[in-house]
Amino acid sequence: MTLLTTEVWQRARDGIASLWRRAEPERAEAISAELDVTRRDLLAAQAGGDLESPGELGAEWQGRIRRLLATHPEETYALQALLKELAPYTPADSSVTQHATASGHARVYQAGRDQNFGRR
Repeated sequence: MTLLTTEVWQRARDGIASLWRRAEPERAEAISAELDVTRRDLLAAQAGGDLESPGELGAEWQGRIRRLLATHPEETYALQALLKELAPYTPADSSVTQHATASGHARVYQAGRDQNFGRR
């Protein structure tokens, strides 16, 4: 999903659509159109600071692709080749999102990685 918001989105879209074009050609155009809508949704989410939509859309497409491969396992190698081709353009996920709520006299300690406490 991340690639759908980058400069290589057309290749990612075409590669995913080609899986359907070979396995279920009657659905290929609809899948291409849905990928375009997904891209618009991702760009809107990104612009609006929506942190939930990318994960939800990613899970939706992951399920679609999984179901396609379950019924058409011959497309597995094509998907692996596409993922390998796009791997250099995929950003490493190094972000951390944390949420905490404290009330009363509670304390919250959060860290993106190591957290050390020393004596005062």
